[in-house]
This record gives sequence, C-alpha cells and structure tokens, in this order.
Amino acid sequence: MSWLDLLLIPLGFGVGAYGTMVGAGGGFVLVPALLLIFPDDSQRTVTSISLLVVLMTALSGSVAYARRRLIDYRTGLMFALVAVPASFAGAFAVRYVPRSSFDVMFGVLLVGIALTIAAGLARGGQSIREPLRGGRAIITRVIDRGDGVTSRYSYDVRPGLGLSAGTGFIATLFGVGGGIIQVPMMATLLRIPFDIAVATSQFMLIFMASAGTIIHVVNGDLMGPELARASLLGVGAIAGAQAGAMLTRILSSETITRLLSLGLILIGGRLVLAPLFD
Repeated sequence: MSWLDLLLIPLGFGVGAYGTMVGAGGGFVLVPALLLIFPDDSQRTVTSISLLVVLMTALSGSVAYARRRLIDYRTGLMFALVAVPASFAGAFAVRYVPRSSFDVMFGVLLVGIALTIAAGLARGGQSIREPLRGGRAIITRVIDRGDGVTSRYSYDVRPGLGLSAGTGFIATLFGVGGGIIQVPMMATLLRIPFDIAVATSQFMLIFMASAGTIIHVVNGDLMGPELARASLLGVGAIAGAQAGAMLTRILSSETITRLLSLGLILIGGRLVLAPLFD
C-alpha cells in the first residue's frame, strides 16, 4: 500500500456524502472512479470493493435517517425480500461480463436513468395524489415523523416488487447498490414522498449490498489489497454518510434530484465515450 492509497479516504467521504444525500449509496460514483483510477483491475474487483463501501455507507446513513424517522421499514423490508435473491444472481453474473463491455454497459445504464429523471423534472417533478383505495395490492402507509407530523401515502405493490427484483440484479451486477434505480422508482412511479424514498432506499441497500458482498467474499474477490482499499474508502464513506444526511435538511428534493441526474449524465457519458479516446 502506497501513500496514494490514503487519498481513498477523502474519495470515500465524497462518495458517502453524495450517495446518502440522493439515497443511492454512492456506488454509481465510486465504480466509475475506481474504473478510471485502477484501469488494470477486473470488473469483479471493482464491484466487490464498491459493494462493501456501499454497505458501510448504507449502515451509517440509515442510522442518521432512523433518528429522523424517515425510513418506511415495512416497504423497505418487503422490497428487499425480492431484491436480495436477485442480488445474489447479479454478483455471480458479473464474472461473465468482459471489462470493455462492462464499462460501456454501465455508462449506458447511468445515462438512461438520468434521462428518465430529467423527463420527470420536465413534467413538474413528483406529483402528490390522494391515497389509492381498494384492492389487495394497494399498500397504505402512515409514517410518524415526530412532533405531530405524519406522512400518509399509498401505492400498488405489484410494480414495486417487480422493479425491486430487477434493481437487485442490476445493482450488484454493476456494484452500485441500487439506489440510483430504487429512489426514482419509489418517488415517481409509486409516488412515495421523496425524503422517505431516499431514506428507505438507503435502508434497503444494507440487504442488497450485503448479498452481493457475501458472494464476492466467497468467490475470493475481496482479499488483501482489495479489502485494504475498501477499508480506506469505508472510513471516509461512514463519515461522509452522516454529512450527506445532514445536507438533506438544507437542500430541497428538487435540488437533490437535479444533483442526482447531473452526476449520472457526467459519469455515464464519460464511460460511454471513453472508447473513443483510447
């Protein structure tokens, strides 16, 4: 380990702060950063490091959001129940994706999600609707935020479960945790209040990132130098997650959404266009 590896600590802080602020765990920032910093590493090494850091970020961020009573535990556990098995499959499948294809596929994924978010903003952002009524598939939730403030909303659980399964697979395949897909889905499709969607997504990442990390540990992808890098990144990410959770008190949901979309476009576009400059 060289002194340059110590720079991974501030990188982890930035990843943890930004990832927690947008409810994405930070993997979508960390993976492309590691791809650029360590171009000779395999995609398995990069995703294994990222998922362990996402796990540490999710644990730290969830503690902060739990204090603010923003986590919808029932929804998070229900969606995680279908996402975790798919997460195991994604962590296993990454071994069969060539590194060159991996970079471009990941970039296309990020840009696609960014365009979807931007389209939602163009339509006026998240709209509030009256709680849905009737049907076994309709889930109604009432979240006590403390100080007499509550949030009441409802959603059709069927699309939520289906998309959660897809999120679990894609997230661990690319080592991003899944928040970049889960938050937009919960906030726009299911219309869960944005701050609750962010906090609940962070809580779900604990289970999805754990599943992927276990597979990588069993496969021997997290050994020696890889574990050391992940530990340095994790030190920064744990502190950064607390900072990111505090920033959500200051920034509006629209601002956070724009930050998420901008980051996805910049990072995804860089990976998609990288082969043109090689």
